[in-house]
Parts: sequence; C-alpha cells; structure tokens
Amino acid sequence: MNIKSLLLGSAAALIAVSGARAADAVTVAEPEPAEYVKICDVYGSGYFYIPGTETCLRIGGYVRYDIGVGDVGSFDGAKSHDHEDGDEQDTFYKNARFTLKTWTGQETELGTLKTYTETRFNFGNRNGFGAVSTTTDAAGTVTVHPLGNAAGNKNVSLNFAWIQLGGLRVGKDESAFDTFIGYAGNVIQDTLVPYGDFDTNVVQYYFDAGNGFSAVLSLEEGSGVVGTIDSYVPHVVGGLKYTQGWGAITGVVAYDANYEEVAGKVRLDVNATDAISLFIMAGYGTDDNLSDPTWAIPAGGRGFYKQWSGNWAVWGGGTYKFNEKTSFNLQVSADDGKNVGVAANIAYDIVPGLTVTAEVDYLHLGDDSVSNWTNADKENSVGGLLRFQRSF
Repeated sequence: MNIKSLLLGSAAALIAVSGARAADAVTVAEPEPAEYVKICDVYGSGYFYIPGTETCLRIGGYVRYDIGVGDVGSFDGAKSHDHEDGDEQDTFYKNARFTLKTWTGQETELGTLKTYTETRFNFGNRNGFGAVSTTTDAAGTVTVHPLGNAAGNKNVSLNFAWIQLGGLRVGKDESAFDTFIGYAGNVIQDTLVPYGDFDTNVVQYYFDAGNGFSAVLSLEEGSGVVGTIDSYVPHVVGGLKYTQGWGAITGVVAYDANYEEVAGKVRLDVNATDAISLFIMAGYGTDDNLSDPTWAIPAGGRGFYKQWSGNWAVWGGGTYKFNEKTSFNLQVSADDGKNVGVAANIAYDIVPGLTVTAEVDYLHLGDDSVSNWTNADKENSVGGLLRFQRSF
C-alpha cells in the first residue's frame, strides 16, 4: 500500500507540475503586416517616401538597344576591317545603353525642394576605323594592328545632377538654350543641323506667372574646349514662353562669354488636332569672332550656342498619332551653310513601357569649309536606325 500510494502521489505531482508549466508557456504571436513602402503621390506616380524622412523618391530609367546601318550617328558610317584580308568594309552600328534616373521631392517653408540625376552606361561600336595599335616582339619588330570598329564598354556620362528649391536650380543640366525652348522634334537624330550644345553646369532661375507666361535666366559654364568659360564671366541665357491649350510661343537669347557673340531662337508649337502636333523653330547668331582664325582658340564658326553653319538655321516638323500605340515623327532642317537634314521615324508601343522605333535619316552636306560638323565623307548621306527601348 505504501509503494502504491507513493506511485500515485508521484504521478499526481508530475501532472500538477506539467499543468503549471503549460499555463506558464509563452505563446508567439503572428507577425503583424508592416507597410515598408509608403506611397507619395504629391509629385506624380512612382514616388514613395524614404523611410524615416519627409522626402519622396522615384527611381526610373531605361534600357535601350540601337542597330544602325548605312551612314549613322555622326554620319561617318560604321566601317571595319575584314579579318581575312584586311579590306575595308561596312558593318552594323550597335549600341546598348542602361540609363538610371532618380527624382526626389520635399515640401519646405521656402518651396518645393527637388533633385534629379541621370547617368548613362554604354556598350557598343567605337567606330575607330583608321585607328591602330602596335605590338613589339622580343626582337624589336613592331606590328601594326588595325582597331577597326571594335565593340566594348564606352563612356559613362553624368547627364543630369541638379538641385532645385522653388525656382532656383543649380548643378549639372543641359543648357536652357535647348531645354526651355524645346528639342527639335521626336526623332532620334535631331541634330543633323545642330541647334546648340547641351552639357553644362548652371545657376538658373525659373519663374512661372501661372497665367501661361514663364521665364528663365541661366548662368552657364558650357563644356568642351570651345564652350567652357575662360574667366569669371559666365555664358548667359534668357527666355520667355507663353503656353495655352493651342500650343506655345517661346524665345531664347544666349550670350557666349568666350567669343562675345549672341545667338537666339524663336519657336512656335501648335496642337493642330488631338492627333497632330506641329512645330517650327528658327535661329540666328552672330559669328565674326567665332569665324576669326586669329583667336587663340579658333572656333571654326561654331560656338557653344550657335552651332549651325552661317548665321541662320531653321527646324520644323511634327508628330501624327495613328492611334494610342503608333506615331509618325518628322523633322526637316537647314542652315545658312546649305546643310539640309531630314529625319523620319515610326514609333510603336508593343506593350506599355516597350517601344520600337524605326528611323531613316538623310543629310545633304553644305559647300562651305565649316559645314561638315558631322564628319560625313560624302555630299549625300543616308542611314537607318532601329531602336528598342524599355522604359521604367
């Protein structure tokens, strides 16, 4: 009886202890869903709040692939050396590009604080036809190797990196001589007759009256040997614009501080119908100093702003939308140096974010000594481009 009582008592004690431990066990709660990204729709679609801040961020860009035939790009064609016998022959122009873009926005007591950056990475033909490399063996014999049209990683470029508070913008941008008045149509090769250089650091102020009138004043550094300022005096660009539902009228004037010359452009944009938009733009610039060969750095008639040949140039064209997915784009241009360019393409949106563009370009080379800015090696050049672009 004593052993039996002892066993029963022990079992009862174990059950009691087990029950106590079960009552004290920690129950792990299911994790609550967390909102890691908070949408910010103040500045448009695609923005989200950077966690822990009041700053809205958008990340985007595109991946692009170009295939060119004939006279393309700078209109010197894509040429290579045959690997068997070394003869010159035509070949494709190819270029792949990845572009990364970022936007930020934040409201402050002094207005909206914004930034924008754009960086481009390229791989493709260098079109180095005529360039050579050399190797020397142990005996001292030098061998020349033509580089031809070798493909490889090319330039990485910072195209935009600016800060804007209210109407004040500082940093890396494209010249207001082009951005404020607008680019020359929706074609790939829109500079068959050039309408101004692009890359520059800026200090500029935008003013929007809210009734269709806007203005810009931009102090610019320029770029390149001819274009970069050589003193504390900046290039200066000023512009006025009037915009309504029918279109816009815009004018810009630029002062080239290096060569003390002035250039200007005026533009008319017309929304003819829901499907048709048209534009015409004319430019005029002085070039006495730009054409003077006695200057320390001769410009050959073309400065940072007046890049066309001679004093005047004109660009015109438009877009016709067949439907929501397909559009036809055209640009015709000419200048005082008797250069004439025609670019036409059809752009088709296969699916949202993926566009294929097929373009044909023609350039008639002028007959004066400064006309050939494109490196074209014949009087009439024709080329074609097929572009695939995924934008996100």
